[in-house]
Amino acid sequence: MSPRVEPRFRDRTEAGRALAANLARYAGRSDVTVLALPRGGVPVAYEVARALGAPLDVFLVRKLGLPGHEEFAMGAIASGGVRLLNDDVVRHYSVSGAEIDAVIAVEERELERRERTYRDGRPLPAIEGRTVILVDDGLATGASMQAAVLALGEQSPGKIIVAVPVAAAETCDEFRSHVDEIVCVETPDPFYAVGIWYEDFGQTTDQEVHDLLSAARGTRQSET
Repeated sequence: MSPRVEPRFRDRTEAGRALAANLARYAGRSDVTVLALPRGGVPVAYEVARALGAPLDVFLVRKLGLPGHEEFAMGAIASGGVRLLNDDVVRHYSVSGAEIDAVIAVEERELERRERTYRDGRPLPAIEGRTVILVDDGLATGASMQAAVLALGEQSPGKIIVAVPVAAAETCDEFRSHVDEIVCVETPDPFYAVGIWYEDFGQTTDQEVHDLLSAARGTRQSET
């Protein structure tokens, strides 16, 4: 049973607006790109990008689960063809090259499916030298966001900012040494889980992600 707490946000839209208010100093800058971690991060990031007048896209990360213990990550793949492996984990569990390739093949198919579904065939925007704001709907352990930060770093952004409406305080603190800036609007203690801080934490669908990205592109095109 979930503990009784007072939610901090009605839904991801309200959370996105609260997060945008904490990022107002980046509004109107031509070097800013907002990247969301799908799926739940997209409604949040849509409000951030709209408030800042910045382009919005998704940054896809797929965990590479250890064979036989899939919940445990031995690496990750991400948008832009990035592959990351934890060599210590691979050595410790004696994971063969063939096993690694098999896991990568499965996760690459899902990543490519989501790329097609969300982007309509458009490539990942160029982010070299840009200020990138990475957004999700919250951070518990931060594992997916950590993989995203590592993968994004391979593409030489000028600055990486991790921004979320709610996070475990210790997770928020851990990111300070890995990114240029971390913005966590709420850090409840005890934390429990991301979802309990929202009144409505229903699953975001692939169609909703696609529609929000399309809406963001349409808004920017009408402004130019």
